Amino acid sequence: MKQGVKTLRLKVQAHARQTGEARGGVGLVALWMSGAIVSFSTMAIAGRAVSNELDAVEIMLYRSIFGLGIVLVGAWFADTLSQINTRNRGLHLSRNLCHFSGQTLWFSALPLLPLAQIFALEFTSPIWVLVLSPLILGENLTRLRVGVALVGFVGILIVARPGVMTINIGVAAAALSAVCFAGSIILTKRLTRTETLTCILFYLTLMQLVFGVVCAGFDGDITFPSLMLWPWLVLIGFAGVCAHFCLTTALTLAPAAVVVPFDFIRLPAIAVVGLVFYDEALDVFVLIGAAVIFAANYANIWAETRQPPPNR
Repeated sequence: MKQGVKTLRLKVQAHARQTGEARGGVGLVALWMSGAIVSFSTMAIAGRAVSNELDAVEIMLYRSIFGLGIVLVGAWFADTLSQINTRNRGLHLSRNLCHFSGQTLWFSALPLLPLAQIFALEFTSPIWVLVLSPLILGENLTRLRVGVALVGFVGILIVARPGVMTINIGVAAAALSAVCFAGSIILTKRLTRTETLTCILFYLTLMQLVFGVVCAGFDGDITFPSLMLWPWLVLIGFAGVCAHFCLTTALTLAPAAVVVPFDFIRLPAIAVVGLVFYDEALDVFVLIGAAVIFAANYANIWAETRQPPPNR
């Protein structure tokens, strides 16, 4: 009898310990994702603040200058500078061309659309990953993935409402930015097989600095920011690096099925920011469309994480 009670007590203690560890893990994920949400929202606010004086490629130029400095200082303190190598320069180049294009389109949309609509369209990136992965990574396009892509496309139609609303250049820029971000995500998947976060962020900021100089200087006229804009530009650079770091760290602590619901909090959060700071009305169709997009994304993640491992 005593032995049975002791065994039961040990089982209860073990269960309590596992539960505590799980809650602690989710708590850490929530903390890191809170950092990502604040960083993305901050970048949107700061991007709007400088958009009256700088165009999108100029914003990317100055963002990359400060971002590169932050990455190098952070790597020096973390003693990870030695992780920077030249193994996959071509892959880094392709990845950063996609990301630079997407981020430039995203900054172009900021002064033209409500923030919630931009973020809702950005959430279609994982759906574009499903569509493009067979072409770039050679992955199978299953019936589930086709269904997810179709449901996600319905969500896009609800957000954009073609025929009801005029599809302006802002909607087109935000929608295309999601496609570019998808290309960046796919190529980042390949890079993370061999490269560290320090190496990826170094080439992200260095190459995009070069892209920014070339694109901003193409017309021979690069605007030098006024003194009032410099704090906003520093904030954009810091927020950009911080958002990538927080999101990547969260994904190392928990599977995507846990992280994605936290990431979706970005939408209501930015909707509140738009309402408070810019008097942007809450559009029920944007929220419904975003919910459909989220449901499609999460259904795919849920199904993928429950597939049995391949037989060896």
